[in-house]
Amino acid sequence: MVFSSLLFLFRFLPIFFGLYLLTPKKMKNLTLFLGSLVFYAWGEPVYVLLMLFSTVSDYFHGIWIEKSLESGHNGRAKGFLISSLVINLAMLGFFKYADFLTGSINGLFGTAIPPLALPLPIGISFYTFQTMSYTIDVYRREVKAQKNFVAFGCFVAMFPQLIAGPIVQYKMIDRQLTERKVTLEGVTDGVRRFCVGLAKKVLLANQAGLVYDTILSWPAESMSVAGTWVGILFFAFQIYFDFSGYSDMAIGLGKMLGFTFPENFRYPYMADSVTDFWRRWHITLGSWFREYVYIPLGGNRKGVKRQVLNLLFVWMLTGIWHGAEWNFLFWGLWFGIWLAAEKLFLLSFLQKIPSVFRHIYAMLLVLAGWAMFSQTEADQLFLVLKAMAGFAQGGFCTQEVLYQLSSNMGLLILLCLGSTPLPARLAFRVKEQFLKESRITAKVLETAVFGIMFFFALAFLVDSTYNPFLYYRF
Repeated sequence: MVFSSLLFLFRFLPIFFGLYLLTPKKMKNLTLFLGSLVFYAWGEPVYVLLMLFSTVSDYFHGIWIEKSLESGHNGRAKGFLISSLVINLAMLGFFKYADFLTGSINGLFGTAIPPLALPLPIGISFYTFQTMSYTIDVYRREVKAQKNFVAFGCFVAMFPQLIAGPIVQYKMIDRQLTERKVTLEGVTDGVRRFCVGLAKKVLLANQAGLVYDTILSWPAESMSVAGTWVGILFFAFQIYFDFSGYSDMAIGLGKMLGFTFPENFRYPYMADSVTDFWRRWHITLGSWFREYVYIPLGGNRKGVKRQVLNLLFVWMLTGIWHGAEWNFLFWGLWFGIWLAAEKLFLLSFLQKIPSVFRHIYAMLLVLAGWAMFSQTEADQLFLVLKAMAGFAQGGFCTQEVLYQLSSNMGLLILLCLGSTPLPARLAFRVKEQFLKESRITAKVLETAVFGIMFFFALAFLVDSTYNPFLYYRF
């Protein structure tokens, strides 16, 4: 897929932004919509029609729901809402879960139903959730139906966050679709944010991924307890810097276009509980499930038993949303169980112990979760979890593990520091210090830092032809 290469993005952006800046304000939505379709069609020439179908379907469903409500036909409005949800979930279910279901049926009943083997449309998990939130909010009378098809098309197909989020609800940007302004300050801030995200992805996530791939590729007899934990630790850093890097790039590109997208990460590895972790990780997905699934189910308003069931159901869905494999279901239930336990009694206990122990507790559970997330094959997942529990064929530690740790210690320190607020705080203090002396000096220094980050990231990109984002497959 063309989306696997960041180099394509660099070929696309100069042409697009040149056209976008030259386009009159009234025509910018059309330029953005058509540009987004070209961007998507370049990698998914057939599935762009699927995205257009979803766009057309929910555009008209939104209008039909609003007209039904205005005329007092609430039952008809509810029918249109159900129709919209069924269409979206049917598309998502067919392309994402059809082969998983047939495989499960074959395994349970010994049948031989052939799989469809259809490639998963890139970004379908994200844009279906966005369009569903739109029709639901129209039904709730929280937003007005968008009558301009091009503006609505921009919301669905907008290329910066189309592929891997953040998940942008319509009500977050409805006014920005018609009233946004492209300013020099916004473009400058956007470029900085884009550079940060690019550096996270290329200089940190990709390098962490190489270490993880090396360690987890060892045969079972070489798998040690320490080695498995170290490998999963590097995977944890890989997925964080990969996904948060994409979100930073999307937010930065949005600012360059005049949009303000929601934040998606807030230093999740600083969390001191599982609850705290999920307030910091993939924030827009958590907000979506809370607003459109957990609260409508009753949330915590119908007693403790119902709250626990609601949590487990929501986290089962969260796991399945990430992929059509059993390991994702286990991953979702793993966190659902711990979140329920924390709400029932664990949080009150955790608040009584020192913060360092709370942090260790949270990170151990998160790393165990990432072990489940990273292994889609049942046999390999069992070996990894068994090794992390202390039962590894290779013993506690091996020379290979010590070599990987020593040779990648500098990278590990960077990963640890980069996942904390320390670099941002340090940069702010340095900037403030130079501002006291000279605003020009501060700007020159800031430009130089971001320029160096961009140069090194680009150099690594040119040297590597394969730079996939992990969340492209979700």
